[in-house]
Amino acid sequence: MHIYSFEKLETWQKARLLRKDIYNLTRKFPKEEVFGLTSQIKRSASSIGDCLAEGSARITPKDKAHFITMSYSSAIETINHVIGAYDLEYINEEEYISFRLKLDELTNKLNALRKSILKN
Repeated sequence: MHIYSFEKLETWQKARLLRKDIYNLTRKFPKEEVFGLTSQIKRSASSIGDCLAEGSARITPKDKAHFITMSYSSAIETINHVIGAYDLEYINEEEYISFRLKLDELTNKLNALRKSILKN
């Protein structure tokens, strides 16, 4: 089986784990949120890795960087949804802080990756 370049990226690996953690977290959200916050946070968390994978197949550094920027935007959106989940008391403070720290690390790595791609 071929291993694609995006699979080797530590940033993508962290995004993959975050998606799994988000899916596990949302299992305890109220059923009435299934088409609301639950759907939105799953979509934005999934989009982080999706954009990294899609961008890895692009030819130019500028195009690759564009998809990393989209991935970063999805991470920021996910932060907003985590804040919303905390405000609505769907998650506790410990979970909130844990996800914020994971997302902070991921956004920092995305910024570094984008700069590195554009530098080359």
